Amino acid sequence: MDIKKFRITRYYKEAGTAWLFLLPSLIGVTIFVLIPFADVIRRSFCEAMSNHYVGLSNYKTVLQNDAFRLAACNTGRFLITCIPLLLLLSLLLSLLLYNQKRHTQFLKTSFLLPMSIPVASVALLWKLFIHKQGLIDVLLVHIGFDKIDFMNTGNAFVVLVFTYIWKNIGYDMILWLTGLNGIPTAMYEAAGVDGAGAWAKFRHITLPELLPTVFVITILSFVNSFKVFREAYLISGDYPQEKIYMLQHLLNNWFVALDIQKMSAAAVMCVLMFLLIILLFRKFDKVEE
Repeated sequence: MDIKKFRITRYYKEAGTAWLFLLPSLIGVTIFVLIPFADVIRRSFCEAMSNHYVGLSNYKTVLQNDAFRLAACNTGRFLITCIPLLLLLSLLLSLLLYNQKRHTQFLKTSFLLPMSIPVASVALLWKLFIHKQGLIDVLLVHIGFDKIDFMNTGNAFVVLVFTYIWKNIGYDMILWLTGLNGIPTAMYEAAGVDGAGAWAKFRHITLPELLPTVFVITILSFVNSFKVFREAYLISGDYPQEKIYMLQHLLNNWFVALDIQKMSAAAVMCVLMFLLIILLFRKFDKVEE
């Protein structure tokens, strides 16, 4: 029997089986995701009521909207602040835990606990602590300081940043540990024989070997950063303090108001920005390789 023909036949058979198993998921994604989003793209170029084509008019309206500019600026500031801070803190924790031989599983579980807490419970927890009559204000008054209105001043941004880091630091720490465990110990031993210190090992071995992990963690942290809207919405509602008024708030408010054309244009722009950032991260990852 011809080996080459046998391999080709086997390949097509396996590929056909794979596509058969994937077919239900592909149909579901096409019906409930791809087709609706294609309709959103179409609507972004049309007038909502008459459905007439208006070109880029909706996009110009969105870009000139003060609420959109505020939400985009706040979202960008949040990402620029949170992601580097989260990556740095989670890396430091993973390095400490990597060198910690005792109680490792207990510490991992402790840092992962915030991810298991329901969003509504987190919102209630923060209200208990940062409300006008919350525990933190009671403590501040008790020790002689003035009360702090956390959610109605610029301090709301700090609360949101802390919430994001608190909830995601354990997840990122586990990903860093996975990358650290994949580095051969022989490399550290050889460097130690050559007289390399802890900093030299970290700079010339750990960091270069963790570059693929950096890409994965950055993407996941970027995606998770948009989930913090849930806590902000449950704590402050549709129109929170302006420092934490995010793109998710804006899109949600436009959806409630049935402002379809602006919402469609803004959604398309957000998806395009998201894809652009993903492509830039992928290009950076390939350059590092």
